[in-house]
Amino acid sequence: MTQLSTLCYLERDGKYLMLHRTMKKNDVNKDKWIGVGGHFEADESPEECLLREVWEETGYTLTAYRYRGIVTFVSGDGVTEYMSLFTADGFTGQQQPCEEGQLEWVDKQDVWKLNIWEGDKIFFRLLEETKEFFSLKLVYDGTGVLVSAALNGKSMELFDVLTREGVRTGIVRERGVAHRDGSPHATSHVWVIRENDRSGYDLLLQKRSKGKDSNPGCYDISAAGHVAAGDDYPATALRELWEELGIRTDLAKLRFVGIHRGGFEQVFYEKPFRDYEISAVYIYQEPIDENELCLQQSEVEAVRWMDYRECEEMVKCGSLPNCIYEDELLLVGRFLGLA
Repeated sequence: MTQLSTLCYLERDGKYLMLHRTMKKNDVNKDKWIGVGGHFEADESPEECLLREVWEETGYTLTAYRYRGIVTFVSGDGVTEYMSLFTADGFTGQQQPCEEGQLEWVDKQDVWKLNIWEGDKIFFRLLEETKEFFSLKLVYDGTGVLVSAALNGKSMELFDVLTREGVRTGIVRERGVAHRDGSPHATSHVWVIRENDRSGYDLLLQKRSKGKDSNPGCYDISAAGHVAAGDDYPATALRELWEELGIRTDLAKLRFVGIHRGGFEQVFYEKPFRDYEISAVYIYQEPIDENELCLQQSEVEAVRWMDYRECEEMVKCGSLPNCIYEDELLLVGRFLGLA
């Protein structure tokens, strides 16, 4: 079954008008906080539905509003809803009680702390970051867990949110939201190494692409990537080696070093970036020719070999632009008998 609806977030003094849906029976949004709006009536345009629903639910008459996007909401219980998403910063009238729940003006930063749909966090992020019209598809499993998301027809990365101990919480979160919130998630790190006659080993470092959303142009682990929701560490390690460097191998040729926990908070492109990772660290020591590697240009600008001791010293003193954790480098060194 398909349905058409509007969803609007009224704005005032840095706050959104939120509706806590507590009153309606058989409500897919039961106990959730959402905007105001509702289903189209016969022959209505999105704007006509918007104006009517906002007045019916709040008592406000809109005088200034913007059509921000289309949200395709697949609940997983047989209903697909196409929602016209609006924001409004001009309205007249007196706020009235709503029959579907409690209306409350909530600071925009505090909205993220409410019981809202995971997918709603994606469009709240988009409302913050872009003025462009967007199409967002959100698919749930029927129990409220997000299973896929696509922005303008392109799939978005989803992570399993972990506890500090690395246990899956059951929450699945989009990459941008996870990095905005600082949600712990899993990654796989693979250090490509070779023997030398100096410290004993060289490390293959990748130089991150200038277009990366964090630490652009910095030297990093040979290959690394996020563990997608439902995936595991070993499969991710093999995938990242292939995607970023063009190295096709199998799990038997990876040596597990240990688990590393790392995190940092920084601002990139005028946006907060909070990255908290629980990473499985591996070593790969099969012969390779760096000149024959197939680099993923969107991720990796270049690679270079560096002696372990030289790398350790340059990371420690900051002379190498990098995003390598010193304690992870030490973990690798201990595994190789160098620390």
